[in-house]
Amino acid sequence: MKGRITGLSGPTVTVSIKGLKLYERVSVGEAGLAGEVVRLEKDKAVIQVYEDTRGLGIGEMVSGTGKAFHARLGPGLLLALFDGLQRPLKRLEEKTGPFVTKGSDISGLDHTIRWRFFPSKKNGEAVTSGDIIGYVMENNFNHYIAFHDEREGRISWIRHDDFCLDDPVAKLEDGREIFGYHEWPVRIPMPYRKKFSPTEPLVTGQRCIDFLFPFGKGGTAIMPGGFGTGKTILEQSIAKYAEADIVVYVGCGERGNEIAEMIEEFHLLDDAWTDRKLMDRTLLVVNTSNMPVSAREASIYTAVTMAEYYRNMGYHVLFLADSISRWAEALREISSSLEEMPGEEGYPTYLSSRLSGFLERAGVVETMNGKIGSLSMIISVSPAGGDFTEPVTQSCMRTSGAFLMLDTALAHRRQFPAVNWLHSYSLYEKDITAYYRDTIAPAWDDLKKRCKEILQREETLREVVEVVGVEGLQDEDRLVMIAAERIRMEFLCQNAYTEDAFSLPEQTLSKISAILKFFDTAAAGIREGKPLDEIRAEKTGITTGENV
Repeated sequence: MKGRITGLSGPTVTVSIKGLKLYERVSVGEAGLAGEVVRLEKDKAVIQVYEDTRGLGIGEMVSGTGKAFHARLGPGLLLALFDGLQRPLKRLEEKTGPFVTKGSDISGLDHTIRWRFFPSKKNGEAVTSGDIIGYVMENNFNHYIAFHDEREGRISWIRHDDFCLDDPVAKLEDGREIFGYHEWPVRIPMPYRKKFSPTEPLVTGQRCIDFLFPFGKGGTAIMPGGFGTGKTILEQSIAKYAEADIVVYVGCGERGNEIAEMIEEFHLLDDAWTDRKLMDRTLLVVNTSNMPVSAREASIYTAVTMAEYYRNMGYHVLFLADSISRWAEALREISSSLEEMPGEEGYPTYLSSRLSGFLERAGVVETMNGKIGSLSMIISVSPAGGDFTEPVTQSCMRTSGAFLMLDTALAHRRQFPAVNWLHSYSLYEKDITAYYRDTIAPAWDDLKKRCKEILQREETLREVVEVVGVEGLQDEDRLVMIAAERIRMEFLCQNAYTEDAFSLPEQTLSKISAILKFFDTAAAGIREGKPLDEIRAEKTGITTGENV
């Protein structure tokens, strides 16, 4: 299908053409810019262009590809760094130089690499959609290759040697060939048999999250916070240390220098759970603030499709996006250029349904081949002015299972991660706490309750301290203030640039147990009539000048 441009408005192009389908990928203009059909009318189509439209002119040709905007999935994803359109940036640099030129079209997978294929099916065996026919080794992972055709078949030949992606790995009796890769429309969730509720913890290495607001494999969490609250550092720390097989990190509209520093650091660091390099299990999709805004909207769909691909192999995948607010801003800009009716604060009226549909792609699932895999999501939100009542934060809260509020006041007091323990919550707390209680320590639940009680009592006493000062408090209340200070500064605080950046559940338990043991011993001494200063001198050698 071909037509000509009849109108231009920013990234939106109107084309006189018939026969296109909604969300079909098209090639726009002489430069061959990548675009997607977002609206169809009787004799014309409205196209969202994913690249800079400067230089486009009325009358230039537009041609359809016959396919929806898709991701190419196969061996080699973990070897590359992608932009929002799944263009491999390293190979793109070799081809066009350090700047992404308009109309650059290159396959997301390298078809020149040769892979050793290990078959798991034999000649004559029947295959149905989702069946694994073999695997290759990718960064020490078994990269399973599955059959992706709804029509059943029977294998007549299967490969036992090396191949590149242009070579078939198997053939069926009816003549169909099976290749080591396939393509999937990014806006459609990949299929599975059944979805389950999250019951096992996803250990992040952050004591504040793992202990107070535990997060489950297959769950969703949002981290809203104003400027300077440490969203990016916290997301990157979780990406480094989380107990996940595969990590998919999306830099959505973030500053390019931050992404560059992260990439450099990830190549140097070792994985805390294995003996391999951190980048061996990390897949990066970056669409930084200097890249086309419209491609930013597509970036999270590209990334989550690749995450679902590894989930369907039976792996536990962690998806991190920084930040969803930049994605929503791109959606607002595109909606404005389409002249759609604006909703609250100018966002499109379908913002909430788009976010809900995206977050629903997380979960623990039984795959089409019977394996159990999970896709967990941790999404950072950057509300303007730190206003958590704005539409993006509120829309995410309706669907996500955990809310980790990053507090500007805590950040100003140099407490990082700046998670507010009074306003944050986790809907997975009951099941995950029971798991820790059964596998780590029976006292896990009791220790957490006592920790929260001390922090809440401290918050109440702060109002009294502002009036009468610390000296005006009784020893019991002063002890609460001292214990709460230790919990905040020794337990909840973690320096992302030291060894303390990562804490196993056993280490977390040991640390909080020591603090609460001090509290219990000191409280017993006070009940026996001992002054608090004397008790502190016996335990720590400190006699005066409590830091409360």
